[in-house]
Amino acid sequence: MPTLYTQSDRNRNLTWIYISGFLVFVIGVGFVFARAMGNSVILYGAVIFSVLMSFGSYWWSDKIVLAMSSAKSVTHDNAREIYHIVENLCITAGLPVPKIYIIEDSAPNAFATGRDPKHGVICLTTGIISKLEKSELEGVIAHELSHIGNRDILLSTVVVVLVGFVTLLADWFLRFSFFGGRKSDRESGQLDIIITIVAILLAILAPIAAILMQLAISRKREFLADASGALLTRYPEGLARALEKISADQEPLEVANRATAHLYIVNPFKGKGNKLKNLFMTHPAIEERINILRGMDVK
Repeated sequence: MPTLYTQSDRNRNLTWIYISGFLVFVIGVGFVFARAMGNSVILYGAVIFSVLMSFGSYWWSDKIVLAMSSAKSVTHDNAREIYHIVENLCITAGLPVPKIYIIEDSAPNAFATGRDPKHGVICLTTGIISKLEKSELEGVIAHELSHIGNRDILLSTVVVVLVGFVTLLADWFLRFSFFGGRKSDRESGQLDIIITIVAILLAILAPIAAILMQLAISRKREFLADASGALLTRYPEGLARALEKISADQEPLEVANRATAHLYIVNPFKGKGNKLKNLFMTHPAIEERINILRGMDVK
């Protein structure tokens, strides 16, 4: 099982692999779309936008996520108890104190973002602050600090932006092709037909592949953050009880969306689905996470 330290290096490397892969992927898709539509401007646009989005996803993904979540910054003066919990856990973990944001929503949930520990952010809903006991809240905050420490937040927030862009690109191509995007006077040889078919398949499958990548990253990181958070507080039961309470609360988080859902400590949409739906859930089963926590020996 990876440790907090090996995972930090792994996530840092994976981030650059995904950003590089994204550049190649979008340029490749842009090339196919350009050939299918007979318009080289599409390829040039794909190159420019892939570079801009890759740069932006690294430097500004946290700000984008916070804006999407309607989160507001708080300070020591207006959130003393929360600030002290975060500060004490950061001292134990050897991490700089992150910025603290609050979402005005009675649904209990939390997430972390930021490109590195020096730019870390912990975001809590007003619901999680009011509904959890102190030991449970410490478990949740320790979990989010673990995401910051092992740089999960960089990888996951970059994925939010990249996955969203791939989905928009695919949707744009489908709409454009159905409404006369392809030149009517273009020579329609066998190669053109093949390229068109490939382009349509890419438009359909690209967002699915991107989302599956997002899910795989999310599920693995939750188990490590649970374990690391429990070791930080030396009290796994606190986080276990917090997960029980958050999952039992059936109020959905209003500001959550499909792009940001994987960032939260528990699926923000709530509700139980069928087995097929569970394959596309962004979080591992709560029961499994709780059982692992209650089986831990941190003495």
